[in-house]
Amino acid sequence: MAGHWTARNGPATKVPSHTHNLAQTYAIDLARRPAPEPVWLWPVARRPESYPSFGAPLLAPADGQVVAASDRQRDHLSRSSLFGVLYVLGEAFVRSLGLPRHLLGNHLVLDLGNGAYAVFAHLRRGSLKVAVGDRVSAGQPFAECGNSGNSSEPHVHFHLMDGPDITSARGLRFTWRYQDDDGREYEGVPADNTCFSPVGTATADEPMPYTEP
Repeated sequence: MAGHWTARNGPATKVPSHTHNLAQTYAIDLARRPAPEPVWLWPVARRPESYPSFGAPLLAPADGQVVAASDRQRDHLSRSSLFGVLYVLGEAFVRSLGLPRHLLGNHLVLDLGNGAYAVFAHLRRGSLKVAVGDRVSAGQPFAECGNSGNSSEPHVHFHLMDGPDITSARGLRFTWRYQDDDGREYEGVPADNTCFSPVGTATADEPMPYTEP
């Protein structure tokens, strides 16, 4: 990815950051800021185009091969108001009863080699520039940020896993090189609500012991 992003629901703050389900143990959500402030009552929902994340180009974190890709699901309205939050809670439960794509929305899985697979979810409908079997290079644009699947506002969901099948794989830790607003560079994973700009590619750490929740 390029540009200025804010980390949310990441493993630097809590593990599991999401859930162990679908290899999301060390997942992170990323959104561009500034964005419309959440409201309690009105407007109930906003169009995804109201958010700077929507349509932002996504770049491959490393060389790899596409092993799964889907971009036919619609980009829905935001769910950030009080009524929207209540709605998305029920919606998430219903989506969890279906296939993984109902939660991930439009998504892409890259085989990075050495047993690591990168997942990008909530992509913009019709934005995929690659197909299953294609090779991609680090820094190559492959899709755009969207608001499909189980998403309250346009953002990118990212995680690494140890196999191509998201229903049986386990999450892997990863590190990034990134720069904060003061120009300082770090290697690791930004904590929740940290504003940063990527300055390198993602690297898989050694697989960590997996514990059932």
